[in-house]
Amino acid sequence: MSAEAQSGLTRRPRALARNTGIYLVTDTTQCGDRGVAAVAAAAVAGGVRTVQVREKHASAADFYALVLAVADAVGNRALVLVDDRVDLYLAARAAGARVHGVHVGQSDLPVSSVRSLVGPDAVVGLTANTPTHLDAVRALAPGTVDYLGAGVIHPTSTKPDHPAPLGVDGFRAFASAAPVPTVAIGGIGLSDLRGLRAAGASGAAVVSAICTAADPRRSAEELVAAWEG
Repeated sequence: MSAEAQSGLTRRPRALARNTGIYLVTDTTQCGDRGVAAVAAAAVAGGVRTVQVREKHASAADFYALVLAVADAVGNRALVLVDDRVDLYLAARAAGARVHGVHVGQSDLPVSSVRSLVGPDAVVGLTANTPTHLDAVRALAPGTVDYLGAGVIHPTSTKPDHPAPLGVDGFRAFASAAPVPTVAIGGIGLSDLRGLRAAGASGAAVVSAICTAADPRRSAEELVAAWEG
């Protein structure tokens, strides 16, 4: 991340969220004994701009502790978003943690309610993958959603209940119709990044490519170089 982006992180997180680059979604199991916070810190050292803390099976207390740990490990060097749990984002923010927003899905709180709860400065991302989802986003007040997460690009075991894969061509059509910037997700590897950026992606979200890497920082550096190359 550039020095300008780092210095402006606390002042304009929503603007930074619209030019995402490589975006890490954490997975406790895949991070293994190294721990999510350590992997996130290594990824950010390698150039990752956004870390979404995702935990589908932990208690609220454990998820909250994880959010605090990641925010502390990342410092002010990248956006930190909380997956699904608006309450935990608000609690972490109230505790003084450097968290910047939330990412919600179609089965979570209505995104208009999310925006009301988190306020005008927080980043709000929304999972979307159908024309109906896009119609719903267009009907929202401007500024409700900062970016969409769309996929999957390829089949992935990280999300076994995923919709039919879009592939790069399907993503291109979706992103071109989207009213806000769109991040690609799902089974993405190094070889996909140039095509996805050309297809209009504002960023590429990865899980396994960093969380299971022998050297997460090196993997992040390679992904960032491929995205920016």
